[in-house]
Amino acid sequence: MTDTVSSERTRNYLRQIKVSVIYKAVSMAASFCAIPLMIDYLGQEQFGVWSTLLTVMSWIVFFDLGIGNGLRNKVAEALANNDRLEAVHYISSGYSLIGVIALIVWAVVTSASFFIPWQMVFNSQAIPEETLLITVQISAFFILLNFWIGLISALLGAVQKSSLIALGPLISNILTLTLIFVLTKLTDASICNLAVVYGVSMVIANLILSFRFFQYNPELLPSFFWDKHHIRPLLSVGMQFFVIQLAVLVIFTTDKLLIIQLFGPEYVTEYEVVFKLFSMISFAHALVSAPLWSAYTEAYHRNDTSWIRSMLRKQLMVLLCTAVLVLILVFTAQFLVSVWISPELNVSFFLIIAMGLFVLISSWNNVFAMLVNGIGKIRVQLYAAIIAMLINIPLALFFTNQLGLGSYGVVLATCISLLFVGIALPIQVLYLIRNQIWVLR
Repeated sequence: MTDTVSSERTRNYLRQIKVSVIYKAVSMAASFCAIPLMIDYLGQEQFGVWSTLLTVMSWIVFFDLGIGNGLRNKVAEALANNDRLEAVHYISSGYSLIGVIALIVWAVVTSASFFIPWQMVFNSQAIPEETLLITVQISAFFILLNFWIGLISALLGAVQKSSLIALGPLISNILTLTLIFVLTKLTDASICNLAVVYGVSMVIANLILSFRFFQYNPELLPSFFWDKHHIRPLLSVGMQFFVIQLAVLVIFTTDKLLIIQLFGPEYVTEYEVVFKLFSMISFAHALVSAPLWSAYTEAYHRNDTSWIRSMLRKQLMVLLCTAVLVLILVFTAQFLVSVWISPELNVSFFLIIAMGLFVLISSWNNVFAMLVNGIGKIRVQLYAAIIAMLINIPLALFFTNQLGLGSYGVVLATCISLLFVGIALPIQVLYLIRNQIWVLR
């Protein structure tokens, strides 16, 4: 391993962060501007339903069986070994497999949607049943289409161009903001219109990224290619990622569904606003940690242990800065919400504290998850995530129903569930470092 390769990896990592900061900052600004527009357009209750619907629909992406993450690792491994033909075979197999899965899931979700009482699911009579049904079907179509073409993010991650992954949300958020503004001027409140706007924006963003990636990497252009020798490794690695993703799904996205069922849509709006505010810090931390996934993969396959250790130490320093930012936001959040949304929207201070705790624990977990994900040693994370998934909802029900903690009890349950991963991963990484596992593989 030469110092030149390590230095170039570090330079690329810093370059990706710098560009990502710009993309993310503009993207978040557009996203923040869109929320008051949407609340004005739909009203507080309909916005709560829309926010929950979007979360529920996003569950569909978890049916990729972890193939996206498996593809990222396999393509990064093939490129680290200078085997571009092997990378093309994995890319072709991944796109073919996800395309078939998307088609099957679309048929199942669309058929099932006719038999689900959506007003009961969203605990609201504000939107007619037929309108909710159409909105769900529109959202499912676009999310599954993006589920397929969105594989481009895995490829961008594999070639360590994570800044371009941030470009996708930037494009879609600006498009969404523009189109929502047009909706508010030209149409009456309609959750169906909002679903179309979101879907079209995401499709355009992914198509632009795909065009750019294959324009600069024409040798990686996939074809319809179904090879069991490449499908099997994708599924093997992918299934472990899939179970972890499933756990993340339960832990991270059931909060809104629990709150809407236990307290009503208006409490989801309060949750969403606070969550969005703290997501600034989550996004900032993700900007720093996300590019490391495939960088760790490359360093691992080149036995560059010293670079991995050095980067871990720096990530812990970044975490300290994150903690300070969380503390500041906890004490300023209520004021910021009153300026950003409206002085009439009251947000619970306990909910703010719980959300700050959630961001801190998530960021801590991220530091170690990037490493074990990148080197493919995810079994410990898998078991810890399963335990967290199993206790999350019962714990949330206990906090809210038995202890009467309110909506912040749901977030507190998520925090406690995440602690299992937060304890297991640092122990695993410490063990790997002390025993030089990656060198002796």
